[in-house]
Amino acid sequence: MTDREYNYIIVGAGSAGCVLANRLSANPANRVLLIEAGGSDKNLMIKMPTALSFPMANPKYNWGYNAQPEPTLNDRTISCPRGRAMGGSSSINGMVYVRGHALDFDEWEQAGAKGWSYQSCLPYFKKAETWMDGEDTYRGGNGPMGVCNGNKMKNPLYTAFIRAGDEAGYGTTEDYNGYRQEGFGPMHMTVRGGVRESTSRAYLDPVKSRGNLDIIDQALVQKLILNGKKVVGVQFERNGKTASIMTSGEVVLSAGAIGSPAILQMSGIGPKKVLNDAGVDQVHELPGVGENLQDHLEVYFQFRCKQNISLNNKLGLFPKALIGIRWVIFKTGLGATNHFESCAFIRSKPGIRSPDIQYHFLPGAIRYDGTPSIKGHGFQVHVGPNKPKSRGHIRIVSPNALDAPKITFNYLTQQTDVSDWRACIRLTREIMSQPGMDPYRGDEIQPGIEVQSNDEIDEWVRNNVESAYHPSGTCKMGATDDPMTVVDPDCRVIGIEGLRVVDASIFPSITNGNLNAPIIMIAEKASDIILGKDPLPNSNVDVWIAPDWQTRQREGDPIR
Repeated sequence: MTDREYNYIIVGAGSAGCVLANRLSANPANRVLLIEAGGSDKNLMIKMPTALSFPMANPKYNWGYNAQPEPTLNDRTISCPRGRAMGGSSSINGMVYVRGHALDFDEWEQAGAKGWSYQSCLPYFKKAETWMDGEDTYRGGNGPMGVCNGNKMKNPLYTAFIRAGDEAGYGTTEDYNGYRQEGFGPMHMTVRGGVRESTSRAYLDPVKSRGNLDIIDQALVQKLILNGKKVVGVQFERNGKTASIMTSGEVVLSAGAIGSPAILQMSGIGPKKVLNDAGVDQVHELPGVGENLQDHLEVYFQFRCKQNISLNNKLGLFPKALIGIRWVIFKTGLGATNHFESCAFIRSKPGIRSPDIQYHFLPGAIRYDGTPSIKGHGFQVHVGPNKPKSRGHIRIVSPNALDAPKITFNYLTQQTDVSDWRACIRLTREIMSQPGMDPYRGDEIQPGIEVQSNDEIDEWVRNNVESAYHPSGTCKMGATDDPMTVVDPDCRVIGIEGLRVVDASIFPSITNGNLNAPIIMIAEKASDIILGKDPLPNSNVDVWIAPDWQTRQREGDPIR
């Protein structure tokens, strides 16, 4: 245990915390401490992309949160995995790399997060990544995070899916993280050299030897230490002992959309009733702490495959062993991919400007735990609406950090979300029925052709939908005159000195895609803000939307 006083204490070594530790410690004059509740991520099954189901199912690496029973999902309890190791959720996630649509970030700025427009954020997306296909106007070529397309869609099912989407009238995109998100195309993943590219590997491992950076693992933060309304340190438990470490500068919470609001509430910062009910004395009234919770839901459509080309013949012990041996020796083959190598982003209906439905295509009929869901061959597409209107909350139940907070998502409480799911199911069937899939598409396994009416779709969704594991928004960033704002556009907690939040909890609204990429971008941009640097110059690039965005089109015009 260190007795040093730090300029910066970062709570959480996850997707944001590792970025911050790297950037804030780059100046030797800054003394930086990174505190993580979990331990090492140096496990073979974390590093191997195809083994992604292992760390997510292992309580050593996953907090194992469960939400409260959801009445609109027939009182089902939904799992909410969060990473508990170096790299956080980037060490247990599916490695899918999606920045989101440009309009997502313009929406943030319009909601009061000044300076967070797409043109302001793009330079930080580029700064963060090395795109393996080469740097261009939209993509970075010299950043810490390696991003690729896995095995380049060698299985013909990937390209058949893209062809079907084009035949359905949605068009194609060569790079959904570039000029055009909308359409069908290759999917990108945080994999470099056949190995999972967590933020721990990309940002933390190269700088661990810095003399001004200390790292404490297996340390559970209990609360912030305040002097009046100024944060001066953190209190945590490690090896059964309670300790405190002080800062002369700032504490940055990067504990994620569940952890960061919980720590604020345990420290007496948040809604008075929530704190009173949990037995915590209020230090500062901040009604938005823990509110505005958003998440993506998804289901997977499954079909039998008429040709023996799916991953289902690779799920036995012997094929898996061969895949593992090849990966261990060469870091190539099916072990070097997450298998989501093609995807799509489409608009669900006329009258919206950007996509609101996302597809991940998988050339196998496989359960979430990696086991086959059928005998024989099959394939599936994971799909869900990406701009839900329903909002939930995070609320601690006691001052004890060992007591998991109550997580209530309130999924499908808005009728628009229910309607979006009906469109999602029907549009997916339309796409999968196109000629491009004819050589491969067998019977529909699920939902099953008997699920047709609105009532039948609604019931099937309620019984089968799962979280896509994208909680966000619980310490939202916005204008200081908004009573529900928790942090200002500089990521400073409203009304508290010496405290910032930098992670998915500060999203004003959820982005159109997986969250790891925008979290990393936020941490890159926030690092410059914290260090008092001038922001990187805004980009001035075009972004594709349909020329008549009230109908589906194949061609588009740029907008600014």
